[in-house]
Amino acid sequence: MAKKEFMSGNDSIAEAAIQAGCRFYSGYPITPQNEIGERMSWRLPQVGGGFIQAESEVSAIYMVFGAAGAGARAMTSSSSPGISLMQEGISYIAAAELPCVIVNMMRGGPGLGGIQPSQSDYFQATKGGGHGDYHLLVLAPSTAQEAVNLTMLAFDLADKYRNPVMILGDGNIGQMMEPVEFKPPEKPFVTKKDWIIGGAKNRPNNIIKTLYLDPVVLERRNLGIAHKLSEAVRNEVRFESYMAEDAEIIIAAYGTVARIVKTAIKILRDEGIKVGLLRPISLYPFPSQAFAQAAEKVKNMLVVEMSLGQMLEDINLAVCNKTKVHFYGRVGGIVPSYDEIVAQVERIVKEAK
Repeated sequence: MAKKEFMSGNDSIAEAAIQAGCRFYSGYPITPQNEIGERMSWRLPQVGGGFIQAESEVSAIYMVFGAAGAGARAMTSSSSPGISLMQEGISYIAAAELPCVIVNMMRGGPGLGGIQPSQSDYFQATKGGGHGDYHLLVLAPSTAQEAVNLTMLAFDLADKYRNPVMILGDGNIGQMMEPVEFKPPEKPFVTKKDWIIGGAKNRPNNIIKTLYLDPVVLERRNLGIAHKLSEAVRNEVRFESYMAEDAEIIIAAYGTVARIVKTAIKILRDEGIKVGLLRPISLYPFPSQAFAQAAEKVKNMLVVEMSLGQMLEDINLAVCNKTKVHFYGRVGGIVPSYDEIVAQVERIVKEAK
């Protein structure tokens, strides 16, 4: 059995990336995710990898483009405004069909915002973010251990679908410390990639590009990307159901907020109120079917976010008016307390009588 280590979420992600075979990292410092780059700066040289502190987030993402094109397992990390600066490069990487992992430890916004945790980058992460028709695969951990597991998974999914994968956390996830365990990968990761730019002495040249001036060719390219993403939608949906089997009210939350919701549920259950949690782990693809099925069984859902209602839109689409959807959000870096969530559920129960 592997020994557990006491680590922050940020350090856990960095170490998981190393153990998943990441051998290139470029990034630019920004709170609250600096520990990722700091750890990568000394761990990558130990395993024969390369670390570059770029002069900007724009430079960092294009360095990832180059490393991924050469076949390396490549990664960058940042926080909200830094990820905004990367959007053009992320669009290029998706268009070039290159695998990489991008970590966003969200902070308050818009603009420069503050350094406290937020979940207001949900739209940016799940709807593409940059220009053109594409999606990232998006995974949202709620614990340091899950950050480890999902980071390792992210590299495999990136290679499987030749698409960027984002780990979407927040300042709390990145900074809090918990025991984590690093298990060896179940199978060796892909090292031979026939599409990389790695020399062409004994084979035809590989060309990686995103400019297609012929509309027919560009449409074909877009449809090919859409097809592989449709496979991900069928095969890569992940969610947690917590005390939802007999629930009369379902709370929807992810990341840090989902942890707080679990405490609220225990309090509410002691009061005799049957409440459960549905927690999306994959934000794209979104577990729409799980919410649609839950909507058939309950009369009320409560969506709790550190935003003004971004995941709320996907839930409303999923449940399609089959149940009443309530919303409670805090923004600006304020984290909702379990007392606030309990009060929201008690209000819903009172109004239903």
